[in-house]
Amino acid sequence: MKRFIGILAILILGLLAAAPRAAAQGIIQTGTGLGVQKVKLAVPNFASRNPQAGPLQGVFHQVLMDDLSYSGIIDMVSPSFYPVNAPSVPGELNAEQWSQAPANAWMVAFGNLTVNGTSLSLAGYLYDVRQTPPLSILEKIYNGDATEAGARQLAHEFADDIISRLSGGLPGIAETKIAFVSNRTGHKEIWEMDYDGANQKQLTHLGSTALTPRWSPDDSRIAFTCFESYRHVVSAQICMYSTLTNRLMAFPRFPGTNSSPAFSPDGNEVAFMSSHGGDPQIYVSDPTGGHLKRLTYSLGVSTSPTWNPKTGNQMIFVSDRGGLPDLFEMNADGSNVQKLPLSAATGVAAQDLPATGYVIDPSWSPNGELIAFSWRRPAGNYDIYIMDLASHQLAELTRDTGQNERPSWAPDGRHIVFESTRSGSLQIWSMLADGSEARQLTSAGRNESPNWSPK
Repeated sequence: MKRFIGILAILILGLLAAAPRAAAQGIIQTGTGLGVQKVKLAVPNFASRNPQAGPLQGVFHQVLMDDLSYSGIIDMVSPSFYPVNAPSVPGELNAEQWSQAPANAWMVAFGNLTVNGTSLSLAGYLYDVRQTPPLSILEKIYNGDATEAGARQLAHEFADDIISRLSGGLPGIAETKIAFVSNRTGHKEIWEMDYDGANQKQLTHLGSTALTPRWSPDDSRIAFTCFESYRHVVSAQICMYSTLTNRLMAFPRFPGTNSSPAFSPDGNEVAFMSSHGGDPQIYVSDPTGGHLKRLTYSLGVSTSPTWNPKTGNQMIFVSDRGGLPDLFEMNADGSNVQKLPLSAATGVAAQDLPATGYVIDPSWSPNGELIAFSWRRPAGNYDIYIMDLASHQLAELTRDTGQNERPSWAPDGRHIVFESTRSGSLQIWSMLADGSEARQLTSAGRNESPNWSPK
């Protein structure tokens, strides 16, 4: 009998591993737009119209290539297959050379750079070379500073426009930001960086501990957990930082522990955990901390709310009311609380799973169809999963590569940022929403709690 129980346990763990993998491809394709046929794009070097533009062309081209390669929807044609002559204006484009072997491109992005004093100008073009004559998809003039930072910015803008055209209007993410927590100055402060890890800079200077940053929908504010004094007792509180004035904004202090803020999709409400009424529960207020309302009523802890970004009418949160922390969904007014059936998603009956895992850090996808979260399997490792909310099917995105927690969706719904110890220390990583192409974004100090800006 003991041997039979051991075999049964192995089979159950096998089901836990196999069922997410079996369902992953369908979930990812329908919910993220990944996994479908990619556009074959060639991007030759852009022409420098004067000598001053030459040093900036290399920076521009590398950033543009990186942005497009990481989009998840483009198959970059190898430069070794390019024709000898690269076009710099539409009249120089020989579509047949680019569309036929060996390049076999569908699209070509090309153009030229010019420096005029302190200004850098980009003439950017995107053409469909499968058409006769080639079809113009994008023609635009971009202007910025004649600096490496300016060249980076123009590359991001052009890449986002290309990706938007090729994805049916969905936004690119090259101009987005990621807020995160870093201890590299000796204290845990809120930092910000470009989506690719460039331009990391410190935002707060509290000299204490800051946690769980969350962007407002218009990117003008970041709500986070701070530790401040309330009636001479230091406790976790909700703090608000303005990205417009680069300073803290007023937000009231409450008794007890207050943490894990999240903005509603319209920016008119902030949900957070507070214990000022007893057990830690989910509360909601306006952006200034007024009109406080309690949403959950249960024994134990309810925390980490995340709003449905499409409707604003539902929340998913974490609660340990049934024992271990698990995911629950409710209406935005606190009604109709229901547990999300993680055991059902594995295909194994709940009674056969006495330890289904420890769930934390839910994040709702921009299209409202998926929820990403960190789940500690019975084996003990935290990994990132996504669940399709309609079918309750699971897809496992990370496995046995350090501890992986705190996922946050990019606004394109095709990328996820998260924290991981896979490189030996706690750092910020990003990946495509199918778990591929993981990239380390930070390296100095310990870095955690990333949150992707909405735009």
